Amino acid sequence: MELLAFISMFEGYTGEEIRAIFIMQGFSGLSMFSVFLLMALGLAIIFGQMKVINMAHGEFLTIGAYTTVFISDWAVESAPGFLPYYFPFAMLAAFGVAFLMGYLVEIGFIRFLYKRPLDTLLATWGLSMILQQIFRLTFGAREDSAVMPDWLMGSWAASDMVDIPINGMFLLGTSIFMTVLVWLLMARSRWGLRVRATVQNREMAAATGINTKRTDRMTFALGCGIAGIAGAAFTTIGSVSPSAGSLYIVDTFIVVVFGGAGSLIGTILAAFSIAQAQSILEFFLDGVLAKVFILLTVVGILMLRPQGLVVSKIRKP
Repeated sequence: MELLAFISMFEGYTGEEIRAIFIMQGFSGLSMFSVFLLMALGLAIIFGQMKVINMAHGEFLTIGAYTTVFISDWAVESAPGFLPYYFPFAMLAAFGVAFLMGYLVEIGFIRFLYKRPLDTLLATWGLSMILQQIFRLTFGAREDSAVMPDWLMGSWAASDMVDIPINGMFLLGTSIFMTVLVWLLMARSRWGLRVRATVQNREMAAATGINTKRTDRMTFALGCGIAGIAGAAFTTIGSVSPSAGSLYIVDTFIVVVFGGAGSLIGTILAAFSIAQAQSILEFFLDGVLAKVFILLTVVGILMLRPQGLVVSKIRKP
């Protein structure tokens, strides 16, 4: 019955139309995949490595998005000649602001809650509510958008029936760059070695001279900074509102858990499979029905494989 219902989705379409729809929705899904991946990279570091359930992670995306909108408005009003070049600088600023905010949050209360995951969930959920209200009081409840430079507008016509948006390709390139950068940091740098040592045995790491408190602080701040970059990237495909980040937090946690907490490869696979499935199914089905189908599939796979798609080699007790 399910197979018949699945096949019935394609009734009324020619083979050429279905191929074009899959290609178009596939590239649309790549934009969603890029946002999921950028969000999940930060969360994989914070949740996967530090075991902190950061429910305010979406608000760090919102911080990055509002930083980009602020710089865009400044460029439009005060420096029009800077408008074609502002976006890369806005992404760096989004990272810096979210990184600094994460650093302060870690000092403020996260450092008191390590090894207490449920307490981190409650504390960061409260922080999420506070930040959303601050956004509402500061920027208003209405949605706002950044002005995109001309080189991010338009699309590339791959064929007569397929147009690929340029902002989607930019998003994909950004997510690939950030993924490689995070891998280099985690697997090929002394900082990554300190993080892994601290996660595996905090007391032994401290005994070897590693400043575990500073490592925790920088790790949490880095995860938040990457969420800020995700917020800057998000402005290329959508408008920002005080609750924009909260719309992605559940999907991001699903990506991290489904991929395998702490696994970079698993995070990439989970983000890609969920984004592609959601993008294609939403074209043929109701959006809510598509989401339910995906969640049921993820739950079914996790029942068979609780550790997620890929098990991290560094995730040892």
